[in-house]
Amino acid sequence: MLTEENYYDDKMYMSTSQFKTFYQCEARGLAEYRNEYKQPTSESMLVGKYVDAYFCGTLDEFKKTTPEIFTIKGELRSNFKHAEYIIERIKKDAAFMHYLSGEKQVIMTGVIAGVPFKTKMDSVLPYCTVDLKIVKDCKDIWCDDEYKSFIFAWGYNYQGAIYQTIRSQNDGEVKPFILAVATKETEPDLRLFRLSEKTLATAYADVVNLAPRYDLIKKGKITPTRCGTCDYCKATKKLEEIEEV
Repeated sequence: MLTEENYYDDKMYMSTSQFKTFYQCEARGLAEYRNEYKQPTSESMLVGKYVDAYFCGTLDEFKKTTPEIFTIKGELRSNFKHAEYIIERIKKDAAFMHYLSGEKQVIMTGVIAGVPFKTKMDSVLPYCTVDLKIVKDCKDIWCDDEYKSFIFAWGYNYQGAIYQTIRSQNDGEVKPFILAVATKETEPDLRLFRLSEKTLATAYADVVNLAPRYDLIKKGKITPTRCGTCDYCKATKKLEEIEEV
């Protein structure tokens, strides 16, 4: 049985973040799964993680695992202070806080296309599932040779599809998926996005198609492809030819 203590150690299940990593680069996904590579954590990412931990009720644990961002007195270092400003801005908005008021960090498991999945949901309300995202901004991102909504560029559509499916397997009902988004801009922007059923259905079809392949890669039965552009691929690249220009 999955618990808060063993959630991240258990490798039987595929998680949403794992699926998204494999989608971005299968080679990096396998390396991270095998603990052979860990993506560097930037200051900006830590700001987001601090805010997320605050509202998910895991701030004490976050402080234990990231002591480097705190002073000897236990206060946030100056370059991370913006996290507190984002938190105070969120707390002032009644609608945003309402969607964060559900049951926190709810662990659910299920199966998609024969692959066991695990999820840890930020805020579970009787009528919807909410995930908190702290992002740079809400602008479109250049991805796959075109500009895409940050929601699709970061794979939040896949997260929504997986969460909705796993919750429906546990509750017996299909509930809407909401993204509660706050930005790290000087003046944080707050947004609430409900992912349409069409968006979630399209993403779910991709999950059904790709999850079995990623599961076989994890088991060593399929060789992963390399994206060739991520930091992992650059770090492990071996030159084999001279490029002509």
